[in-house]
Amino acid sequence: MDTGTFRGLITLILIFAFIGIFFWAYSKRRKPDFDEAANLPFADDDEQPTRDKHASTKHEADSRHDRGDKNR
Repeated sequence: MDTGTFRGLITLILIFAFIGIFFWAYSKRRKPDFDEAANLPFADDDEQPTRDKHASTKHEADSRHDRGDKNR
C-alpha cells in the first residue's frame, strides 16, 4: 500500500466519522438533551454555596491573633 492509498483511506474514514457525528448531533433523539443544555446558563441555583466551617474558623482565629486578641 502506497502513501496515496493510505491517505485516501484515512480521508474516507474521517468523512464517515464526520457524517456519523453530524447525524448523531442533529437527530431528533438528541434534541431534548441539547435544549436542556442550552438553558443551563439561565437556570437558578437552588442551593447556596456551602462554606467550609473549618477554613472560616481558622481564618477568624488567624485574624484575632493578628489583632493581638488573646481571648479566642
